[in-house]
Amino acid sequence: MRTQQASTGRRKRMSRAEREQQILGVAEEVFAADGYQATSMDDIAARVGLSKPMLYEYFGSKEGLLLACLQRCKRELIEASTVAAAGAENPEQLMHDCLLAFFKFGDEHAQAWALLRNESAVPNASVSSELEAIRLQQRDFTAGLLEAARPDLDREQLEAFAEAIIGACERLALWREQRPEVTPEKATEHLMALFAPSLAQNL
Repeated sequence: MRTQQASTGRRKRMSRAEREQQILGVAEEVFAADGYQATSMDDIAARVGLSKPMLYEYFGSKEGLLLACLQRCKRELIEASTVAAAGAENPEQLMHDCLLAFFKFGDEHAQAWALLRNESAVPNASVSSELEAIRLQQRDFTAGLLEAARPDLDREQLEAFAEAIIGACERLALWREQRPEVTPEKATEHLMALFAPSLAQNL
């Protein structure tokens, strides 16, 4: 009985992967609330319950930690869009559901969206280069969805449409911060009214 009680009371030790996710969750919250420049690695380490040297062992630098946060946010957004796309039965529903997934992601992951929105403030050339690579991945993902709806479009057109859709989504998401009465469904409706005619050939 004594051994069982001791075992029950002992705290479970986190795996490295679990610890990394814990650090990313805390860092995402701090970066989103305070901004990159004002964020302190000491503060993040204290909130996680690690020493600062151990925090650096996981991510190398503050820039590396921010990049890891952004990559996780982007991955989660693409995963949400992929799930939405999988359930679409026609091109119109494909566009609608992916747009809706984007706006819902912003509402349900406010800290992640704040982080993505402010990523351009990173004053580090190497990190900026990595961020651009993430943006290209997002563009190519969107272009791939468009290709399914409009196989007649060439690569240049697919990329141009993808850039326009991503840019419009981001600007509308910012606009919604000043118009909280605009729901994800209403924002999706607005963009569908804008983009659907340009895809009329296959809609």
